Amino acid sequence: MSNAVEAFLEYISIVKVLRKNTIEAYKNDLLQFENFIEKGAIDTDSEDLISFLSTIKNKRTLNRKLSSINAFYNFCLKSDFKKDKPNIKLSKVPKTLPKFLEYEEIIKDASLIDRTTIMGLRDYAFILFLYATGARVSEAINVKKSDIDESWLKIVNAKGDKERMVPIAPMADCAVKTYLEKREDGDDYLWLTYQKKRMSRITAFKIVRKYLGVSPHMLRHSFATAMILGGADLRVVQELLGHVSINTTQIYTHLRRQDLKETVVNHHPLSEGIT
Repeated sequence: MSNAVEAFLEYISIVKVLRKNTIEAYKNDLLQFENFIEKGAIDTDSEDLISFLSTIKNKRTLNRKLSSINAFYNFCLKSDFKKDKPNIKLSKVPKTLPKFLEYEEIIKDASLIDRTTIMGLRDYAFILFLYATGARVSEAINVKKSDIDESWLKIVNAKGDKERMVPIAPMADCAVKTYLEKREDGDDYLWLTYQKKRMSRITAFKIVRKYLGVSPHMLRHSFATAMILGGADLRVVQELLGHVSINTTQIYTHLRRQDLKETVVNHHPLSEGIT
């Protein structure tokens, strides 16, 4: 690893205070780049970079590695290690529609949960809660009983340290209340393990995987999809999901267009074919 790359990694670690996993990703991308060109990344030109990128077929992977290299070059320019840098734009990545579960699938599988036990009541309520609120799993496991007021959920640890209010659909609200009525503890956290400890991300994943065969994030997609296909305004869905940018929410509009097209094909008289 070249001295310039070491300096960059130290910069993003100490000055930028990036997460360990993010730093490791930058390190791996830059090391792979240097191993390919067989010299220090700081000594490269556009031809070297193009040769390296041409070996990467997946556009998302290509863009990630290019972003890492561009971040390194920007650091070198600011630090006067380099006078210029290659200028290569990110590759366009086709948008993929998020996978989701239908309402009937979720309710059918959730209804099979044994609700004669406190853990069964918890699992049932937790699944409906995720589907009803669209909360991220990291937000859901940190919810406290005091965060719920008259069927409204206050999410206080959303991304960007912002708060948002989300109404809880009646069916999920009822399931949560039933679960809480059977609990015999004074802990303020909403979701507890059988050991009376706050639910972890791993436990949350195990619960949803056990009954639905998917990750908790799939329920977030399912929530957004149900809202969009039901005719909800995109800005409202953005606020409910806690997306900073409307661009992040817009991927769900493709589902709405698809739904509208299928409606026309299935119901418009001119869709029966050419005579």
